[in-house]
Amino acid sequence: MARFLHVSDIHLGFDRYDNKIRTQDFFYALQDALDKYAIAESVDFVVISGDLFEHRNILPNILNQAQLCFQPLQDAGIPILAIEGNHDNRPYGTKTSWLRYLSDWGVVKLLEPGDVAAGEEFYRHWDEETRRGGYIDLPCGVRVLGSNWYGSTAPKAIESIASAIQALPPGPAHTVLLFHHGVEGQISRYQGALRYSELLPLREAGVDYLALGHIHKQYEIEGWIFNPGSTEANSVEEASFPRGVYLVELSADGVKADLKTDYCQRPIVRLRHKVTEHETMDQVEQGAIARIQAAVDMGKIDPSVEPIVELRIEGSIGFNRLDLDVRQLKDQLQHMSGALIFLLKFDAEEMTFDEYVADGSDRTVIEREVFHSLLSANATYKKRAGELAQGLINLKDEYRHGRSDDELYQFVQTLIHTDEL
Repeated sequence: MARFLHVSDIHLGFDRYDNKIRTQDFFYALQDALDKYAIAESVDFVVISGDLFEHRNILPNILNQAQLCFQPLQDAGIPILAIEGNHDNRPYGTKTSWLRYLSDWGVVKLLEPGDVAAGEEFYRHWDEETRRGGYIDLPCGVRVLGSNWYGSTAPKAIESIASAIQALPPGPAHTVLLFHHGVEGQISRYQGALRYSELLPLREAGVDYLALGHIHKQYEIEGWIFNPGSTEANSVEEASFPRGVYLVELSADGVKADLKTDYCQRPIVRLRHKVTEHETMDQVEQGAIARIQAAVDMGKIDPSVEPIVELRIEGSIGFNRLDLDVRQLKDQLQHMSGALIFLLKFDAEEMTFDEYVADGSDRTVIEREVFHSLLSANATYKKRAGELAQGLINLKDEYRHGRSDDELYQFVQTLIHTDEL
């Protein structure tokens, strides 16, 4: 029996939300997962099916993170077999990448098919001296094959890979293929996913375990296709996706893959707050504050762990949304929740109130109806819309008659009756 750990889409160097602590989360997730499920479990090897890094060009500290994570595996004699994904593959026209660098220095083994157009074999056995090769036969009885990032040409590449596998000399009892691509039907709004039927040539060629990456959601198909998802959520939208790392056993009885999720990951909490056009701006603010406080009181938000929190305000509002100080409200909610990152999404729409104006109406009637429509759509003034609409027309007349600024101000104060609103 052979045992290995399957991880993918690690994205070291993740920099969305421009938060250094959040960038470190991706390092801690990988480090903890490897410690718990590779080192502690004494696996035979580890596979990375693409996107070790977030970017093709990385800072020195991000490269250092990868080396810190992999050093304990090297010390334990656990080989790391990897392929490039779309995030970390070499730019067009270049011959190297940071994964290639790690491979050349003996940190990982980057398994890549040869350049057939240049006369190379599609699959050559891994050569420890040259640090090159497309597949490797491990002492634990597993053949592991690599692949490239193929994008839209993946269906055609699968045919070549299947043919190349069948042309290889007989090998160990089990075959694992690393392939960075997604299968249709797993997440919405994903273009270019492969159909299951397009992957079948690989199974017919003898692949027992197809180690996928690319889609940040865990899934398993027909007991031979496995995607663990990303090690950390790359966005709040991914918070609901199952994800983790696969601890896999290959034996004469088949494949046993257990998804492991109990490692360092930052909690993400997504909340919604519904508002109506009858609420004033103060009521909307207080409602949002109450929503966060309730989540804290119920234990849904634990400020001590500095979660990522998203509050989405939805519905209709009866005031100008620009009047709401969203930044100040966001800062207050972030302080209450203890969130490392607080995302306030204000998706409520301003209420509109249209009046019918008959053809041929005079200017005064049209003005009154326009004022009435605007005031009726405002939660603060809607109950006195008719009175205030006439008052605005009177204010205009007072201005045209040359009233002073102080007199106009006093007129407005009397009209509004601020203490009664």
